[in-house]
Amino acid sequence: MSAMPKTILVVDDSESVRKVVSTSLERQGYRVLAAGDGTQALAILQETRPDLVLTDADMPEMGGHALCRVLKKGKQTKGIPVVIMSGELIDDKDVVSGLESGADDYILKPLAMPVLFARLSAVLRRFAPTAESSAALKSGGLEVDPVGREVKAAGKLVELTRREFDLLLYLVEQAGKVVPAGRILENVWGYDLAVYNDPHTVEVHVSRLRKKLGPAGQRIVAYRNVGYKFEN
Repeated sequence: MSAMPKTILVVDDSESVRKVVSTSLERQGYRVLAAGDGTQALAILQETRPDLVLTDADMPEMGGHALCRVLKKGKQTKGIPVVIMSGELIDDKDVVSGLESGADDYILKPLAMPVLFARLSAVLRRFAPTAESSAALKSGGLEVDPVGREVKAAGKLVELTRREFDLLLYLVEQAGKVVPAGRILENVWGYDLAVYNDPHTVEVHVSRLRKKLGPAGQRIVAYRNVGYKFEN
């Protein structure tokens, strides 16, 4: 039995952009929904749950950044990855800031379709729970719901940021292995190491994650100048 096609919600106030992007994605085998702004997108999201939202940054009625913030705060929508498109020339620090504020990737227009397809595919892979991760998380007093993106330690719900959850899920997927900080930046943050490769970013997030998890956080072990391992 073939897998169901992934659904992508394309949000852009330009009808021509929506049409070009939607048609291109459909040719790649995706199911596509479309909205002209963030408000229309939220109305669609009340009826269906896409696998990813691809939104323009600047729109007259609720832009992409505002839409992203709403989705990441919503209990039913916080697990939906959001990729923002921007037609403005921006600095690397602005892209990093956008990613840290909630977006899962940031793409500049004009869009090169092969690059767009690769970036969307990478984000979808990062958000796809695996059977291995689901099984591994249900041990040692630690429980994770990959679909609902919720974590419990000693039976109590732990409030994690989107990035902290992604980091925990990735480390558990690699349980028993020492994962270099650079690889974590690539797979959790989606960074190009040629552009950004600061292991301190991972160190800070691991420290916060361990504190929030309490005793269960001790299962995340740091190997100085090497990487991190989640112990089974």
